[in-house]
Amino acid sequence: MVERRVLWLVGALIALSALFLLWQLRAPMGFILSLRGTKLASLILVGAATGIATVLFQTVAGNRLLTPGIVGFDALFVFIQTALVLSLGGIGYATLPSVAKFLFETGALVGTGLLLFGGLLLRDARDLTRMILTGVILGVMLRGLAEMMQRVMAPSEFAVVQQALFATFGAVDTNQLWIAGALLGAATVAALRLAPALDVAALGRDRARSLGLGYDFLMLQALALVAVLVAVATALVGPMTFLGLLAASLAREITGTHRHAAVLPAAGLMGALILVAGQFGFERLLSRQSALAVMVEFFGGLLFLLLVLRRRSV
Repeated sequence: MVERRVLWLVGALIALSALFLLWQLRAPMGFILSLRGTKLASLILVGAATGIATVLFQTVAGNRLLTPGIVGFDALFVFIQTALVLSLGGIGYATLPSVAKFLFETGALVGTGLLLFGGLLLRDARDLTRMILTGVILGVMLRGLAEMMQRVMAPSEFAVVQQALFATFGAVDTNQLWIAGALLGAATVAALRLAPALDVAALGRDRARSLGLGYDFLMLQALALVAVLVAVATALVGPMTFLGLLAASLAREITGTHRHAAVLPAAGLMGALILVAGQFGFERLLSRQSALAVMVEFFGGLLFLLLVLRRRSV
């Protein structure tokens, strides 16, 4: 039954993707299909990466209210981009090879993310209040440092930073897209291989250890995958804090199970469906270009508040 629901999500994504590509298709068809295909691929990759990363992070933290963006991963990406522009200059940053730049950003985000959050979560994963507060403080600090660096930049360099942080789905580099697809595929396979162990880890640190699970090493692996997936999503289109919360929550409701082997692919599919459906509605039906990210963040933030209030009332 659960597998059938996941297959329904796959079918829905295929049908919606075909509609996205072929809706009111006119000449020159090849050129238009190329543009739409690049945008569709970026939507699917970002949605899938964000959904899977959120499920993994919620398992690590032991809380379904959290997303990687809330505890500072997005702020870390903003800081890295700003530091690169400040150190290299606008021209130096713009002339960086796209492949080398993407790989550097991913590696820096993975390493720094593990350094900032790995020790805290592994030391006491049950202390959620301290984890959230530390993540929020680190995020504010990193954004503050990024803003301070932006204030001393020349206007041309500041414009480069803004373009790097607020990229659109229609301006994705094709070479980066191929790399992002390969990284997402590898991370997804690795996450699915960890799914049985993650089911045990979800029981709690003490119970998982009593069952013989190498809990600390598993959490490090999951955090590394989270950092890679978040890096893929943010490097392509910029931060989207609450998309993962929407995808993960809907995936659990649809599958009706706690098994990561089903929830992980369902969350990835839901993230992709949300972005493709939203972009199709705003771009094709409403002729809007910039409303999708705003609406996703609005509804994701609203869902976060509802989940918090519901947990308080229980």
